[in-house]
Amino acid sequence: MSFQRPAETAVIEGKESLVELTLELERLGLNRGTSGNCSIRSSKGFFVTPSGISTGDLTADSIVEMDLESNVLSAGNPSSEWRFHKDILKTYSWANVVIHTHSDYATAFSCFREDMPAFHYMIAVAGGDSIKCSPYALFGSQDLSDNVLEALRGRRACLMSNHGMIAVGETPSKALALSIELETLCKQYLLARQVREPILLSKTEMREVLQKFKSYGVRGN
Repeated sequence: MSFQRPAETAVIEGKESLVELTLELERLGLNRGTSGNCSIRSSKGFFVTPSGISTGDLTADSIVEMDLESNVLSAGNPSSEWRFHKDILKTYSWANVVIHTHSDYATAFSCFREDMPAFHYMIAVAGGDSIKCSPYALFGSQDLSDNVLEALRGRRACLMSNHGMIAVGETPSKALALSIELETLCKQYLLARQVREPILLSKTEMREVLQKFKSYGVRGN
């Protein structure tokens, strides 16, 4: 019987968690084929999905590990978007998971290059009174990563102009739930705008929501 060191076990578990997360995103229709990418923090930096491998062909062995100084620590080619994964995880110590999707409604709305205003109180789930849309930049570029970091300032999710969305969380389940919520909000907002511009919640109303969200899910609230 072979003995597996704890560090090796953590690597395997981290890679397998990333594969499971990627499969779930495709099952939910938030990503398809080779679109989108995900990362999970590791002891040496982070695990990230590889470049150009479709979800159906993804295995734990194809997951790539990098450190927070941009060095590739394992075999394989990291996603072309590794820069914003690295920069987000390096900037936010609380963040352990980054999800990027090309989901239908988030991508469609991102093509307007507009922030999403407070048409619904669940906008607060991303941490602010709006969901920012980062300016357009070439995929995989440092400019894109810089734009994303600015759009995420004080928030846990953002849109990317003509591209898609990013959601950040402490755990895979939290990041996934946020991704689903953001896609739902984009769908609802686009539907509302087919009738007319929706009436927005005021700054005061959103401050009340954000305060309430501090105890959201806590027993008795």
